[in-house]
Amino acid sequence: MKASIEQTELFKAMGRVQSIVEKRTTIPILSNVLIEARDDQLFLRTTDLDIEVLDKVKAVVEIPGALTVGANTFHEIVRKLPDGSLIQLTGNAGSNQLEISASRSRFFLSTLPKEDFPVMASEDYENEFVVAAKVIKRLFDKSKFAMSSEETRYYLNGVYFHPCEEGGSHFLRAVATDGHRLAQIDVDPPEDMKLFSGVIVPKKTVSELRMVLETGSDDITISVSNNKIRFSNHNLTLTSKVVDGTFPDYKRVIPANNEKKMKVNAADFSEAVDRVSTVSSDRSRAVKLSLNSGKLHLSVNSPENGKAEDELLVDYSDEPLEIGFNARYLQELTSQVDSERVEFSFQSSGDPALVQDVDDTGAIYVVMPMRV
Repeated sequence: MKASIEQTELFKAMGRVQSIVEKRTTIPILSNVLIEARDDQLFLRTTDLDIEVLDKVKAVVEIPGALTVGANTFHEIVRKLPDGSLIQLTGNAGSNQLEISASRSRFFLSTLPKEDFPVMASEDYENEFVVAAKVIKRLFDKSKFAMSSEETRYYLNGVYFHPCEEGGSHFLRAVATDGHRLAQIDVDPPEDMKLFSGVIVPKKTVSELRMVLETGSDDITISVSNNKIRFSNHNLTLTSKVVDGTFPDYKRVIPANNEKKMKVNAADFSEAVDRVSTVSSDRSRAVKLSLNSGKLHLSVNSPENGKAEDELLVDYSDEPLEIGFNARYLQELTSQVDSERVEFSFQSSGDPALVQDVDDTGAIYVVMPMRV
C-alpha cells in the first residue's frame, strides 16, 4: 500500500473513528484501525464488535492495499505532524510495518493483517429513510439524559427509537427512561419512511452519534433492521447492534390527569434549585416545592449542613401543594427547555409530574417525586 493524504483531513477522520476504540481490550485487533487505500480514497474502519465506524477521505493512491495499525497511536502521530503537511503512508506486507512520513518526520508502526479485522456483517435493512441532521440531533440530544446506567435493567440503557401514531397523527419518536424520569421527543416522520419495529439504540451509540451529526452534512440516512441500526452521510457510516430486549410500555407512566399547572421562567427556576441544593448532601438531593397562589417556595433541609430557602413568582392558581424532587433531575429537565418558560403539571404530592416546554409540544418529560 502507498498513499498520500493531507494531514488536516486525516486528523479529522481519525478523530472520529478512534473514539469508539476501547482503551483496554483483551483482543489486540480491536485496538486497531483498518486502513484501506483504493479508488483515490482512504477508508478508515474501527469496531468494538457492537459498533462499527467507517470514514473515508480523499487521497492520492499509488498502490492500493489494506492493513491495520494501532488506532490511538496512529491518531496521536497524525495529530503531532505539522498542520497541513502531506503525509505519505507506505505499507510493507513483508515487514508487517506501516511507514508514516511527513516533512522530515518518519514513523514505523507494527501492523496486523486485514484478514484478522472483524468487519461487521452487512445485512438487509427493513427500512431506510432520510432525516435532516438537526432533527436526529433533537431526538437524541433531548432524550439521552434520561437513559439508565443500571446493568440489571439493560433494556433501559439506550433510547427507544420508533414510529408511532396518536390521535390520527404519525410521529418518529425517541423515548428514554431510568425509572425516575422519562423523556419523550416527537418529530414529523420523513415522507419515505415505512413503519418499522422499534429498536433500542445503545447508550454508547447515542453518545457517538455526534460524529455523524457534526460532519457538516444536512441529511442523515437511517437504515433499520431487527438487529442493527445504521446512520450514514456522504462520508461517514456508523453501524450499531441494537439492545436485545423489550422496552417497557412507557405510555403508562405519562400522567394524563395532572390538572394543577405551574408556569415559571426556566432559567430562574433552575438557578433557584441550584442555589438551595447547595446545602444538600450527596446522598439526598431532595428539594421541596411548596406552591401557593402565584408563589413557589423552594426549600432544602439537610441534617448535616443546614437549611436553605428561596422563593419565585410563578403562574399558579390551583390549591396549595407540597411536593419533593431530586434537585439534579429538575435541573436536567429544565436544561432541555429551549423557550423562556416551562410548565409543570401536578396531581398530588405522591404522583409523577409532567414537564413541558411551553413553546414545544413535541417534547414531554416526566419526573417521579421524592418523599421530603
